[in-house]
Amino acid sequence: MQKIGNYISLGFLWLFSLQPFFILYLYSDLLYHVIRLIGYRRSVINKNLRYSFPDKSQAELRDIRLKFYRNFCDVMVETIKVQSMTEKQMRQRVKWNNSEVIDRFTHQGKDVIAVMGHYCNWEWIPSINLNVDCLGCATYRPLKNKEFDKYMLKLRGKWGTKNFTMADTIRELIKLRRRNVRYIIGLIADQSPGKKTLNYWTNFLNQNTAVILGPEKIAKSTKSPVVYLDMQRVKRGYYEVNVIPVSDDPLSTEEYEITEKHLRLLEDAIKRKPENWLWSHKRWKYSENREISEVES
Repeated sequence: MQKIGNYISLGFLWLFSLQPFFILYLYSDLLYHVIRLIGYRRSVINKNLRYSFPDKSQAELRDIRLKFYRNFCDVMVETIKVQSMTEKQMRQRVKWNNSEVIDRFTHQGKDVIAVMGHYCNWEWIPSINLNVDCLGCATYRPLKNKEFDKYMLKLRGKWGTKNFTMADTIRELIKLRRRNVRYIIGLIADQSPGKKTLNYWTNFLNQNTAVILGPEKIAKSTKSPVVYLDMQRVKRGYYEVNVIPVSDDPLSTEEYEITEKHLRLLEDAIKRKPENWLWSHKRWKYSENREISEVES
């Protein structure tokens, strides 16, 4: 029965993706009102916002939360839309700036580490394959539902992106190097690290924060330059991605220097447009218990 339900759901998603964008955004608006009324992860979001922006009023924090809900709903429908999007549509909706930096490195025989956060629509970042001369790759965490895991991998691989699990990443990158295939691998680095890897803490958004060191470690072990992908929404359904160099020579950097640089770039982006970040995830789950007053509904 579960398989039948999965197939029905996947069929519905395919039909849903065929709708034009203006119809999809009507559904997004409807979904926004639903999750606003039910208070989707409201407690987590409120706590994250209150500690990240202690100087903002309750009204300001509430405004960010509601704008986040709108962004979150748009990301969901835009992700589903990928299934039926054409290359022309994706090129029109995601403009890449300074991507020649990546090509310059790969033409020199170097691979590139790209760092980003759960900011704007990260599910459209795989469109990088339409804009660079190398192979785009990404890491991912498998979903428990195998059918939906296949579905998401299909969406993320539509433009040619190769997706590796965290456990397989280094091994797969070694294979690409042995075949002399130049690549850029995207790493989302704003999640909480696992309990066994709580090796580095820093101040991020006004809080003592455990940080993933994967991007810096991979960069140094593979001697790969690092860039940060700064995605910004131009208007609804349209984005720009600015490729910002972080380190041309990771081996020449101090320990944690690369990590601090890409974290500050993400932090600056969040402070400019906080509603575009994924506030609903438990980013500070390893921090000390926090007690704050609720942000007004």
